[in-house]
Amino acid sequence: MNVQVKEPLPRYDDRRDYDWNYDHPPQPVDVDVPPLAGDWRFCGLPVDSPLGVSAGPLLNGAWLLYYAGLGFDVLTYKTVRGIERACYGMPNLQPVACGDLSGDVRVLPVSDDMRGSWAVSFGMPSKEPATWMADLERTKDKLPPGKVLSVSVVGTVQNGWSTERLAEDYAECARWAVESGADVIETNFSCPNVSTCDGQLYQQPQQARGVAEKVYDAINGIPLVIKIGHIDKDQDIEALLRSLSPVATALAMTNSVATTVTAEDGTLLFEGQPRGICGAATRVASLRQTARFRRMADQLGLKIELIGVGGASNADHVRQYLDAGATAVHLATAAMIHPGVACEIRRDMASGDA
Repeated sequence: MNVQVKEPLPRYDDRRDYDWNYDHPPQPVDVDVPPLAGDWRFCGLPVDSPLGVSAGPLLNGAWLLYYAGLGFDVLTYKTVRGIERACYGMPNLQPVACGDLSGDVRVLPVSDDMRGSWAVSFGMPSKEPATWMADLERTKDKLPPGKVLSVSVVGTVQNGWSTERLAEDYAECARWAVESGADVIETNFSCPNVSTCDGQLYQQPQQARGVAEKVYDAINGIPLVIKIGHIDKDQDIEALLRSLSPVATALAMTNSVATTVTAEDGTLLFEGQPRGICGAATRVASLRQTARFRRMADQLGLKIELIGVGGASNADHVRQYLDAGATAVHLATAAMIHPGVACEIRRDMASGDA
C-alpha cells in the first residue's frame, strides 16, 4: 500500500563528496503520488506529468529510481562521457547570498546557510562507459510506465581535436546511451564549470549545429534535447534557433548563470574560476528566456519544444514556465533540497492552489 510522503526524506549529502553520494543512494520509496490530470507529453512521449529532474541530481540508476518514486516523470541521468572523468574537489555545492541573477553580476559572496541558491562545482564527472551503460540497462528495466528515461551526454575534448572530432565523441556517447535504453538523448552544450568548448557550444551556433547533426544521425529517430545556457540578445536567440531547430526536438534552458564566488574573508573560491549559480536566483532570467525563445520560434515558424529549467520549486513556478511556452519543467536544486517537492507540486496543481 502506498504511504504519504514523510519528511525528512534522504537527499544528496553536500557535506560528503560526489563519490560517496554515488555509492550511497537512497532506497526506492513507495509513496502516494497525487495524479495530475491532462494529456502530458515530453518530446512526443506520453508521461504522467510535466515534472522532471534536470541533469545533475540523478547520479546513477538508484538515484533515478528514487526520484521516479517521488512523482518526477522525466528522469535525466546525470551527464555521461565516453571516458571516465573524476569530479572536482569539494566544495561541490556552496550556498551563496544573492537576489535574482540575469548574467550581469560577476562576484557573489558565500552564505552560511542555504537560501535557495548555490554555486555548483562538479565539472561533469562520469564513470567509465561500461559502468554507466550497464547501470542504464538495469534502470530502464525497472522504470515504471509513464516515466521517460533521458540521458545527458557530453563530448570530452582532447588536445588537437577539431569540432568534427568532438562531434563524433558526442555521437558515440549518445549511441551507447540509446543502446542502453535511453528514451531521449540530451546533449549538454552548456556547463559554466568547464572552460573547454564542450561546455560552451551553445554560444557558437554553427559549431553547435554540426555536433547536433552528428548526434541526430547517430540516434536513429530518438528525440534529441539540447541543453543551453543564458542568452540575452535576440539575434543570438534567432541564430541558435535557426541552427538547431532542424535536428533538435527540444531545448532545455537555462543551465545556471556563471559568477565567481568569494569566501567571507574576500578570497576567491574555486581558484577564482566562475561557477554556475543554480536555484531560486535564476528563475526570473530563465522564465524570461523561455518566453523569448517561444516568441522567436513562433515568429520564425519553427517547431521546437522548450523545457523550463531554473529555480522552480512550487506549483506557481511550474505554471509560470508552462505559461511562458515550456512543455515541461525540470527541477534540480529544489529536488535536491526537498525530494518530496514533486508530490507537493502535483497536489497543488491538481487542487488549483499555488
